[in-house]
Amino acid sequence: MVTFRLNGQPREVDVPSDTPLLWVLRDTVQLTGTKFGCGIGQCGACTVHLNGNPIRSCLTPISAVAGAEVTTIEGLSPEGDHPVQRAWVEEQVPQCGYCQSGQIMSAVALLAQTARPTDEDIDRAMTGNVCRCGTYNAIRRAIHRAAELSADAPVLAVEAEQGGDR
Repeated sequence: MVTFRLNGQPREVDVPSDTPLLWVLRDTVQLTGTKFGCGIGQCGACTVHLNGNPIRSCLTPISAVAGAEVTTIEGLSPEGDHPVQRAWVEEQVPQCGYCQSGQIMSAVALLAQTARPTDEDIDRAMTGNVCRCGTYNAIRRAIHRAAELSADAPVLAVEAEQGGDR
């Protein structure tokens, strides 16, 4: 048995200790937002957060997450309104969409470390995420937009409390 926290909730799974986290998420827990891409940690489609850091779940054995916090795309926001998710929609990033959950998880990790990333910061952070549709420019725009949305969040909350709108 491996016990960990998944999207803020305690979770216990009974699987072999070398089972990749990806397959535990998809097959055991039935959270299918995290995608299988290459199986060798090169494409980024399977990116999730382990204690806030982006990892490749296809390479991470379930034993490595014992006692840790795992966040998947489903755990970012119950309503799908995380600033990065909103920016992805506003900038119309997805084409086929297959890589997008991994892209979003990497972008969230970047913005947690760097509130206002430069293009170079974005390129460096996102280099391990492959998009076969080539939406890299839209991804960069969306990350910049998410930074703006995150910076505006306190202002929006205060305005909402005051009954104003933006």
